[in-house]
Amino acid sequence: MTKNNGFKKTLGKVGHFLKRFKWWIVGVVGVLFLLFSLFYPLNYYIEMPGGAYDVRSVLTVNNKEDDEEGSYNFVAVSVSQATLAQLVYAWLTPHTEISTAKETTGGYSNEDYLRINDYYMQTSQNTATYEALTLAGQPVTLDYEGVYVLNVSDNSTFKGILNIADTVTGINGQTFNSSAELMAYVADLDLGSEVTVQYTSDGKAKEATGKIIELSNGKNGIGIGLVDHTKVSSDIPVDFHTSGVGGPSAGLMFTLDIYDQLTQENLRKGRKIAGTGTIESDGSVGDIGGAALKVISAAKSGADIFFVPNNPVDEETLKQDPDAKTNYEEAVEAAKSIDTDMKIVPVTTVQEAIDYLRDTDK
Repeated sequence: MTKNNGFKKTLGKVGHFLKRFKWWIVGVVGVLFLLFSLFYPLNYYIEMPGGAYDVRSVLTVNNKEDDEEGSYNFVAVSVSQATLAQLVYAWLTPHTEISTAKETTGGYSNEDYLRINDYYMQTSQNTATYEALTLAGQPVTLDYEGVYVLNVSDNSTFKGILNIADTVTGINGQTFNSSAELMAYVADLDLGSEVTVQYTSDGKAKEATGKIIELSNGKNGIGIGLVDHTKVSSDIPVDFHTSGVGGPSAGLMFTLDIYDQLTQENLRKGRKIAGTGTIESDGSVGDIGGAALKVISAAKSGADIFFVPNNPVDEETLKQDPDAKTNYEEAVEAAKSIDTDMKIVPVTTVQEAIDYLRDTDK
């Protein structure tokens, strides 16, 4: 009996230890899962309404302070790489969108994605300045400075040398007046021949040598996607301070603010005016992403008016998605969902926005 009692006591102690050990393991696993859920970034991004920002906080025209009542505001969408906990929050929260990393960044690395957004912001500022000065009847030119690198193909001999947002300033020591001239010159070079590219990267002048390759369209080239890099030349200083802000969608609002300050028309009339849309050198307003989220950002800020692009959906997009909506249709739908009194105003050109502000008081 004594031996049996001792054995039972030993078994009891072992069982008690195993129970405590099991719960200790459960606790550790629980803590690790919690930490994973809160801090480990997944291959998804969350987009939600950001804020609305007075253009005057990032822009100065003619070195003068603008103290007129009312404001022009560009709106932002908050984009962040998601953790598991944030994904759950996004699923449960209205007006929050989830996308894969590839859908958000286009498959680019985070560094290249930031470079592209910075390029779009710089281009937006230049075009907005040019268009506003032109509309205001001020002397202005858009000077060609080279071509921006937008991508480098995998078979290019300049892969890993040229980076997105670098500026190609010459080929074989020759300079050009447009990206079209540069491409035509390169296309005439012999396949496999050596070619030297002059370029600037992070403000430093550099040079690199590679070879002419056959492009996917059958033409000869160096294997880079490019677009004109231009700079505004004017006697009127227009200064931007947009560190940390990227993308092209503030172009329309930049243009309106610069134009109003130059002409002193006071188109604001004390109103808080928000909006979105890219701007082209011919004054056309281009489509943007996240129109619905930007409407909500503007409404939360107390905006009276929201300008939004109203361009037709192209046929290729409709083939892929027959239910695709224009930016304006997205904006109207979002405005109804939050029951806002903010006026949603469709535009296709900056002149339409100017005319609306001239002709209305509210």
